[in-house]
Amino acid sequence: MVIGLVCQVGYRRISALCYRIYSTYVRKMRYMFKLKEDDDACRQAYNSGTFFLFYNLSPFVQQKGKALLAPKIKTAEIKRLLQKFQQKEEIIEKSMLVGCSEECTPYFALDLGSLSKSAVESELDGSFAELQKAFFQLEEEDASLISRSQALLRWHDNNQYCGKTGEPTVKNLAGSKRICHKNGIIYYPQMSPVIITLVSDGSRCLLIRQTSFPKGMYSALAGFCDMGESLEETVQREVAEEVGLEVKSLWYSASQHWPFPNSMLMIACHALVHPLQNKCTINTQELESARWFSHEEVVKALEREPRPSKEKDDNTSFWVPPKQAIARRLIQEWVKKQTSQSP
Repeated sequence: MVIGLVCQVGYRRISALCYRIYSTYVRKMRYMFKLKEDDDACRQAYNSGTFFLFYNLSPFVQQKGKALLAPKIKTAEIKRLLQKFQQKEEIIEKSMLVGCSEECTPYFALDLGSLSKSAVESELDGSFAELQKAFFQLEEEDASLISRSQALLRWHDNNQYCGKTGEPTVKNLAGSKRICHKNGIIYYPQMSPVIITLVSDGSRCLLIRQTSFPKGMYSALAGFCDMGESLEETVQREVAEEVGLEVKSLWYSASQHWPFPNSMLMIACHALVHPLQNKCTINTQELESARWFSHEEVVKALEREPRPSKEKDDNTSFWVPPKQAIARRLIQEWVKKQTSQSP
């Protein structure tokens, strides 16, 4: 009876913890939804919010020792900065809602391209860096928020006119949509779906190179979804097009927003081809190289630093994408599965 009572108490504590975590998430999402749909509520949220700053789509970062940070600037500091450079506070309304904290402090992204870049850097003791350089040095949460911020800023910059009427579109304050007031068309931010697939024949995995890759880096095969395709059809087509192999079976792994060169949704899958039908025929218009690698070779590649190799580009020196890329997750999953199947 005592044991049963202890179990019940433990279960209730775990349930209460799960509920608190869940309810915190729900509260955040409901709050975000309110700000997206209510301009007045969003305008009020500026006062309690913090801002990621950009200059022509380059994020503002600060070096703190060995760590690179994307600081969240408070509203009071933004207003002080605008006043110092004789800019109107209405510039704040050009910002985009990109998230919020556990305590429902909203996060916004604001591009200060109209100000002096060097003056802002000096005033805030930091610098505006290329996203591709900053992304791989930031902590995961900041990297995600910064890439989301840039994606929204870029989308709004590229969609200032209605594609049907040619009239200017107007964003809502949160930046969750743009509206053509002439015909009422609402435009929502979009990103392109892309499948990224790690192909295996059961004992080896297939990694590819494109000419745009850094020297020595191999990754999983990737391609855009065509209009009207399912994810399964995209995987099968891309594998057939790029390496001349037919997919026997496939399964989903995870997804990731990827900001390079523009906003994409990377949908990660594993694909299995028949071990007796694994001879590649490379589509040279798409790929520079494609190779089968053993479990041992891939394990060694994962141990190497994710940077261009100074050695000859061969099987002993190749490396794989860094931890921020979902391709690495696919490769790690394959290695783990191979390891568990070893006698």
